[in-house]
Amino acid sequence: MKKKKGMRLKGQLRMYMNWPLIMTILLVAMNLWLYMIDKKAGFMMSVFILVYLAIAGGLYFYNRSLILADLIQFSAQYKGIEHTLLKELAVPYAIALEDGRILWRNDAFDALMTQGPRKEKYLNKMIPDLHPGVFPKGDLDHSLMEVAYKDRDYQVELRRVSLQGFSQKEELLQIPEDEEFFVAVSMQDVTELNAYIRENEDQRMIAGLIYIDNYDEVMESVEEVRQSLLVALIDRKINKYIGDVDGIVKKMEKDKYFIVLKKESYKKIAEDKFSLLEEVKQVNIGNARSATLSIGLGLNTATYALSYQYARVAIDLALARGGDQAVIKDCNGITYFGGKKEQTAKNTRVKARVKAEALREFIVTKDQVMIMGHKIADPDSFGACMGIYRAAVSLEKKAHIIINTVTESVRPLYDEIAESPAYEDDIFLTSDQALDYFTDNTMVVVVDTNKPQMTECPELLRRSRMTAVLDHHRQSSNVIENAVLSYVEPYSSSSCEMVAEVLQYIADDIKIPSVEADCLYAGIMIDTRNFMNRTGVRTFEAAAFLRRCGADITRVRKMFRDDMASYRAKAEAMRRAEVYRKEYAIAECPGDIESPTVLAAQTANELLDISGIKASFVLTVYEGKIYLSARSIDEVNVQIIAEKLGGGGHINSAGAQFDHTNIQEVITILKETIDEMIEEGDI
Repeated sequence: MKKKKGMRLKGQLRMYMNWPLIMTILLVAMNLWLYMIDKKAGFMMSVFILVYLAIAGGLYFYNRSLILADLIQFSAQYKGIEHTLLKELAVPYAIALEDGRILWRNDAFDALMTQGPRKEKYLNKMIPDLHPGVFPKGDLDHSLMEVAYKDRDYQVELRRVSLQGFSQKEELLQIPEDEEFFVAVSMQDVTELNAYIRENEDQRMIAGLIYIDNYDEVMESVEEVRQSLLVALIDRKINKYIGDVDGIVKKMEKDKYFIVLKKESYKKIAEDKFSLLEEVKQVNIGNARSATLSIGLGLNTATYALSYQYARVAIDLALARGGDQAVIKDCNGITYFGGKKEQTAKNTRVKARVKAEALREFIVTKDQVMIMGHKIADPDSFGACMGIYRAAVSLEKKAHIIINTVTESVRPLYDEIAESPAYEDDIFLTSDQALDYFTDNTMVVVVDTNKPQMTECPELLRRSRMTAVLDHHRQSSNVIENAVLSYVEPYSSSSCEMVAEVLQYIADDIKIPSVEADCLYAGIMIDTRNFMNRTGVRTFEAAAFLRRCGADITRVRKMFRDDMASYRAKAEAMRRAEVYRKEYAIAECPGDIESPTVLAAQTANELLDISGIKASFVLTVYEGKIYLSARSIDEVNVQIIAEKLGGGGHINSAGAQFDHTNIQEVITILKETIDEMIEEGDI
């Protein structure tokens, strides 16, 4: 048998019980001091100490058991009171095991969870969200979560309590021996608090801006006597739309409005997808062109000033994307509404001249210029790079073009330039070489893309103190930041068209070699599908300028003829194409040929020639990634579809990339995206 251990006192109680011993030590010390002074007094003191020890010792050993008994009785009474208080606590409280089985619950928890005569034994049977998977694990000893139960909101605290030190004969809890911890569950009703929070959030004020995109063009398309009436009708539409949701409109300029509304009001206009955009288009009193709006709102900000700054960023992004849309910016990201139609191209080239003059001023302040387009360069990207190269050279500046992968579509022109003695050996650089050439006095020009991760050398953008961007793709939320010059025109047919216009103003009597004119002309021809897609007056003017500079049309056409293997691969991809929902062609292009991404784009264009096809999507695998080429004519905005897939582009020419090679998975995601957008009315 094990020897029974005596009960030991600890802490302050032990010190209190040991006071007689402490006093005895003090008295003995005092007795020794008295002996030194007077032996008779010391002897009397010794007798007194012995009597004191006899009385104190007797009382201590006689009363010790009684004191311990009283302490135990007090502890039992306190434990009963504590149990009663916890049992009758107004806060629902329960104790559960690791598997969710409830060991104990108080009256408030019982009252809350009672659903019938039978009590559930498992927590997740009553509240499905409180399953064992949400219990604290590892280093986490507690967690907070919010659940809904019986139309009420509860904040639940789950606290893990170790079972070490608990008796197996615990009165309240019959705990299995194999359990290591239990979970204490407490619930607090936060329904009213959440309601107040939502009400306060809905009352938060939002700043916004509304611009008329094409004010001058619309005014020019209507008789002068009707212009004031047209403006009044547009004003009325805007004021009524914002007024119906208790907002305020203040007209700042002839084509600009400042609005203030509550977040609750924003939710209403977001539900109808900013129908104001379509309502304003319907205003017609004889004007040949419909007015379009751009709307920018700043959401979820701490201050009104920050909300206005967000609204400014949003409206700039809406204009850069072509207008006719609403852009909402908040701390979590950017949301787009509208933007289904292509913006009408402007006939004036004033903006091109202004941007050309600004670009010239920046270039002349630097020693060298580095030019780059997007990865896997196509003719438009390569041609635009050559155009900016000519602009820099004409201003007597050293220039380099960064290109890592020479695709089959640009190889003929690339080889001719690289082998020509008229050009320096270092005209073309790879990314690694460019970083070695880079200095603090270098300007970086990016063409045919406005996304930093899509450029040939993103590291160059981080190092550069002066960056310019020329692009014809719609901007997204991820753009090249801190660019000193941003010339983004979504309505332009190609970057080569924009660069061709800039070249006419960058320097007087600029001389463009015929091979460079061929590069620019090829870029326009490819992006417009031989001038059949997205061409305007300025597109043909740019082509005419390049023709005068010596562009050989026949040579360019021969350059882009397919070889037999590519033609067969394209035909096979079209033969096996799937027509989804009777309007969307989805095909897979083989990746075992040279330049499969170019072939995928060509296949997507060819599929649009089939009657009844509104949009085409062609996928191909290249260098461990899946590339998607999306094309349409005028009925479907493939750019919105591509954005939902992580890509971007134009309304009728877009693309996306995926960091894996499972084409069937991408096709499934594409179909789900199309279904979702059809249901929401975005297509």
